[in-house]
Amino acid sequence: MDIGAILSALVLGLSIGSVFLIAALGLAIIYGTAGVINMAHGEFIMLGAYSTYTLQTYIGLPFFLCIPLSFVTVAIIGLIIEKLLISYLYNRPLDTLLATWGVSLVLMQGVRLIFGSDPKYVQMPAFLSTNLDFGLVNVSTFRVFVLFVCLLLVAATWFVFYRTTFGVKVRAVTQNKEMAASFGINSSRVYTMTFAIGAGLAGMAGSLFGAMNIVLPTMGTSYVVEAFLMVVAGGGGLLGSILASGLTGQIQSIFAFVYNDTFARFLVFILIVVFLRFRPHGMISTGATRR
Repeated sequence: MDIGAILSALVLGLSIGSVFLIAALGLAIIYGTAGVINMAHGEFIMLGAYSTYTLQTYIGLPFFLCIPLSFVTVAIIGLIIEKLLISYLYNRPLDTLLATWGVSLVLMQGVRLIFGSDPKYVQMPAFLSTNLDFGLVNVSTFRVFVLFVCLLLVAATWFVFYRTTFGVKVRAVTQNKEMAASFGINSSRVYTMTFAIGAGLAGMAGSLFGAMNIVLPTMGTSYVVEAFLMVVAGGGGLLGSILASGLTGQIQSIFAFVYNDTFARFLVFILIVVFLRFRPHGMISTGATRR
């Protein structure tokens, strides 16, 4: 056995897991707080990529500045959508699912009308296109950067939701909305801000993914399935999504090392389906606490 190849596969697994988690983070926040199945999450990722492309091409901003600005841009779009549509559909899961699916189609076609269907490209700094050599392990600098951003986003999300007054309000509304209202907590405002934050995180994911691949109106479709799988397998919460993303990334990397990437993805999906058959509430269930 080649020790260097095994170590490279494990490091690649961390990188794959970080991509899964970044894609799933905003979705986990929205679903875990409001119970909304957001079918437009992939299009929020796509909007983040196009925001970065627009800021670079027409304004000339550097890539590192485009990442937080894509968060702000998509968060504002998410806030508007929540106020105009989603706020009327809470506690109506089927209606919310269909509405957000319709929003995804509108966003996709709107971007296609504005930017066209031809691929766009996000430029990243030259040093991110290099590789880092750690002896037995050689890894892409950009993948290390994505892992670093993922850790920062997880830490920031944890801090906001577990160490701030806003986080206390979110957890109170999630556990018992009526009781939270009796203490003067405006659940509608909490849902709006949470939806905007989740959309903004998807926008940041799109900014990173746009640099990894080409930018297309349909690019969100390739990420939303993986994001949903991580959230569902994790149980709908932040910690569960982290565990599911990390474990899935390692499993896919190991299978890809032994077989190939296509077969690895197939096996991972089969394993997730089997896992959910025997544990439908995911790794860490949070659904029972929501009222």
